[in-house]
Amino acid sequence: MIALLQRVSRAEVKLGDETLGAIDRGILALVCAEPGDDESIAERMLERLLGYRVFSDGAGKMNLSVEEVRGGLLLVPQFTLAADTSKGMRPSFSSALAPDAARRLFDHLVGRARSRYSNTACGRFGEHMQVALVNDGPVTFWLRA
Repeated sequence: MIALLQRVSRAEVKLGDETLGAIDRGILALVCAEPGDDESIAERMLERLLGYRVFSDGAGKMNLSVEEVRGGLLLVPQFTLAADTSKGMRPSFSSALAPDAARRLFDHLVGRARSRYSNTACGRFGEHMQVALVNDGPVTFWLRA
């Protein structure tokens, strides 16, 4: 499982005029499932997203997690993170998990996140969404679980 984690001062995901999810200070995570991923991998990714220390402490060091600062967590499915861009001018998505399995895994991740951390919002799998964010830093990390 891949997540592109971005520390944000605000972020939202929309489907047309409908806001699916929005957060203020927190983490926007674009999430992609790969073949071989399962619920245990999703659990590990959630641990990393909630515990990854990307917020500054009193000394200005990245030493605090989203849980510790009580920030928002916005999860957005994005299969294009698994793209193979090594050849040609068009990406291949053969390294992404099949859509039905990926949907189940994303739904599992969202369900577990919401049960563990109340300040969780999400996008909708398989939809053409618009994501807006203000990256704070900028701070962006590529995580694999």
